[in-house]
Amino acid sequence: MPRLLIIEDEEDLLPPLVFSLKREGFDVVTAGNVTDGLRLARTDPLPDLLLLDWMLPDGSGTEVCRQLRRDPVTADIPIIMVTARAEEIDRVVGLEVGADDYVTKPFSTRELTLRVRALLRRVTAATPKRLEVDPEAHLAVLDGRSLELTTAEQRVLAYLIGAGRVVTREDIIDHAWEPDATPASVRAVDSVIKRLRKRLGDSEACIEAVRGAGYRFNPDAL
Repeated sequence: MPRLLIIEDEEDLLPPLVFSLKREGFDVVTAGNVTDGLRLARTDPLPDLLLLDWMLPDGSGTEVCRQLRRDPVTADIPIIMVTARAEEIDRVVGLEVGADDYVTKPFSTRELTLRVRALLRRVTAATPKRLEVDPEAHLAVLDGRSLELTTAEQRVLAYLIGAGRVVTREDIIDHAWEPDATPASVRAVDSVIKRLRKRLGDSEACIEAVRGAGYRFNPDAL
């Protein structure tokens, strides 16, 4: 459930906005001023996205944006500036201080929800996944999710990652095959690779078949 932080002091706007976003499946936290907003933006768990009003009772949303972008903890939080300022110069200033998108009031909650989802998708797509494999510890973790791999699958995956190049099936047999596993053969290697890809789910393309050569690990396809 994506966590949204709304920094907004307009009492007529906030309740229906929060209701609509919660109905769409978001976890929503609110703050009515700069001080509380900065505190919540830096509180674990960090928000996945921030909706930020321009004019706040104790400061400016642009200054909030600047501070968050300077802080390594919050620098990557996506920010949508929400404001009644509709002039082009205001939009430019908002984007220059670090906002990722800019929505002018009055706005449709449906449109805002679509913008929130689109920005979250864009940020997620731009964030590289992490894959960690430790056969000795019988551990494989993809982007924080544990993979249920057999020992043979872990050994083969760790070898592919460590090789950093195209490896033949014979290389896999020589360097990654378990002594007590299914008798080594080209067909057995292909079978392990097939199961491994299935367990990787959406990231299966990271194990590439190279025609006439073998296999290689491509981290860009995670």
